[in-house]
Amino acid sequence: MAGGRSRAGSSRPPAARQTTYGVLVRTVYLGTTDFAATVLHRLARSEHHPQLVVTRPDRPRGRGRRLQSPPVADAARELGVEVDQPESVNAEDARARIAAADPEAVCICAYGALIREPLLSHHEMYNVHPSLLPRWRGAAPIERAIEAGDAQTGVSIMRPIAELDAGPVYTARATPIRVDDDYGSLAGRLAALAGDLLVGALTARAEPREQREEGVTYAEKIDREERRLDPRRSPAALARTVRALTPHVGVYVQTGEGEPLGVRRAAPACEGSGGRLDGVDVRARSVSPPPGDLSAIDGRLLYGAAGGSLELLEVQPAGGRPMAAADYLHGKAVSLTGKEAQGG
Repeated sequence: MAGGRSRAGSSRPPAARQTTYGVLVRTVYLGTTDFAATVLHRLARSEHHPQLVVTRPDRPRGRGRRLQSPPVADAARELGVEVDQPESVNAEDARARIAAADPEAVCICAYGALIREPLLSHHEMYNVHPSLLPRWRGAAPIERAIEAGDAQTGVSIMRPIAELDAGPVYTARATPIRVDDDYGSLAGRLAALAGDLLVGALTARAEPREQREEGVTYAEKIDREERRLDPRRSPAALARTVRALTPHVGVYVQTGEGEPLGVRRAAPACEGSGGRLDGVDVRARSVSPPPGDLSAIDGRLLYGAAGGSLELLEVQPAGGRPMAAADYLHGKAVSLTGKEAQGG
């Protein structure tokens, strides 16, 4: 059997206990993000209510760099569950806290740090991964699925092993990616699905199945440079990047004054009367600015790209609030790259 063991020296999971309401599995939960907090709330409403929640330490966040708790820590306190925030979950004292909770299963969701030996093998583990494994193993599966133009994605509940996201899968379920989904809308649906799947997997306690060897792809971590829209890419690809990185990361273009302009919603522009391109509604245009130029043309805000242009529909000036592109352009008479913008 691949993966961790339920107790040191044992290769079988502990027997779950029957209750009036179903199977009770004593759990410890490891998670950090908003996504993980949603899953925690679902787990806490089930018969597998966690005895301990382990999350990352408080970190400075925001413009004021004030110390803030991770979303999972806030959720756990709201639920009345004991919280531990070790510097390293793999350290001896953190492992001892988990062992003291006597879990029959350790549940992991978006913890943000690798689980290593001996912790990895000391408990039966259920890891929530928001993709249909083996597609999109790695740090950014939701973003990469949107960027790639995938028609669907999903959630897999798997047993973690030393190799990243390569462990056997207990259960998985697919969901379509809508043409207007951004990270926020898709992640919300996946988190709700993940909570239900995790509870179901704990109740079933079935043996996981090894992942297929074919079809493995990796969702690399989002690089800082990816936030700036690259005009060498097509308008359709850029529109998918906007969706993939909104609202949590954010993308931008550079104005003629060298200021970043955040882009929160965009669509490919096309010649003629509009239509659909790569499954996305596109807006008609009459003139396409050169790649990398940002211009106001015929009352529209266009960004030149490879083979066409991207229409910016909602933007956010540096230090400002999100607004419709039309509101941003109000009162502007020259192009944003410093040239006169002429339609027609």
